[in-house]
Amino acid sequence: MSRHPIPGETQLDWTARRRAKAKLGWFAHATVYLVVNAVLVALSLAGGRHWALFPLLGWGLGLLFHGLAVWLLAPGNALMDRMVARERQRLDGGTPR
Repeated sequence: MSRHPIPGETQLDWTARRRAKAKLGWFAHATVYLVVNAVLVALSLAGGRHWALFPLLGWGLGLLFHGLAVWLLAPGNALMDRMVARERQRLDGGTPR
């Protein structure tokens, strides 16, 4: 991801492009997770054991945290914007909304 706007690009365009790339990255991560783990589950069941549960849970936790970062905590997100506004207000000596 580019950390600097393209010449002539507005801050809004840059933020939108950055968020769209982050979301596409999460979709790619989720797709690979599903495909690889489907194969692992098939191998696990074919062997008569249930070991595929461990990579499913471990990698799933990573996917969850990635999703939280992309969908809830990314700059320009409504939740992040509200948190930033509250912190600005606290730093200015006001009370939070």
